[in-house]
Amino acid sequence: MDMRQLKYFNTIAEEGQITRAAKKLHIAQPPLSQSLKGLEAELGVKLFERNGRQMELTQAGHVLHEKAALLFDMFDDVMNEVSATASGVSGQLAIGSVKSSFKHVADKIAHFQEYFPRVTFDIRDGDSYRLSELLKSREIDIAIVRLPIQLDDFDIVHLPDERYVVVAHESYKDLLPQNQVTPQDLESLPLLLLKRVSGSGQYETIIEGFKRAKVEPDVRVVCPDVEMLLTLVAKGVGISIVPETALASRTYNNIFTVPIDDTALVSKSAIIWLKSRTLPQSAAHFVTLFQK
Repeated sequence: MDMRQLKYFNTIAEEGQITRAAKKLHIAQPPLSQSLKGLEAELGVKLFERNGRQMELTQAGHVLHEKAALLFDMFDDVMNEVSATASGVSGQLAIGSVKSSFKHVADKIAHFQEYFPRVTFDIRDGDSYRLSELLKSREIDIAIVRLPIQLDDFDIVHLPDERYVVVAHESYKDLLPQNQVTPQDLESLPLLLLKRVSGSGQYETIIEGFKRAKVEPDVRVVCPDVEMLLTLVAKGVGISIVPETALASRTYNNIFTVPIDDTALVSKSAIIWLKSRTLPQSAAHFVTLFQK
């Protein structure tokens, strides 16, 4: 039994005649009659009784008719769901993001859900190296990362550059200029920096900025997690240098920020995905939000 046979059976049941059913299905009567005989033989039951030219359902026929109606409804639902998923309006979208860039993601998800409310999200965090590995293993569809990162395997959309800011506990206010700071202003202060588990990243970018200024930084702590780093700053352990948006969704009553006076010291970020993979339509739609 297949869906074609069920469709033929259902049409006969609804029309009550082989002739009318064949006309509605745009087929000749003999193939329709043969399909019905084959279905009855397969099931081992009689589905219709003839009453003159009319075809009346037997008890078994009534049962099959009811169940077939349910099957067709389910089939329509499945087709609609698959079609909706393929067009990017439903399904699950797996996104990875470094914590310091999550504001970008949160804003876009809020906007995205206005247009595609049936899309669900699986969100992972990690440093850029970890997220690149999750992309390669196809555990996530797209990732928002901080550059630099090895990009040979990925397609990329660059996001706007961000300035770095110094983040410090209020006890450091007398030790730092209030308008902007230079690397020289930080030379003698304990520094807490973001550093990836593997590969080069923001740590190397910031250290290179100090080298250009001929300053030897006093690095006391390195950590891959921006929240841990900011918690230490809030406890007065030292000062840190982070991208400005790293603080966008966090509130600390006892810390302050000061921009860095170094136009070459900027944080670059991007949204990336595997070159070898065709993105799900939901992911492709999501990426376009970053291109506007």
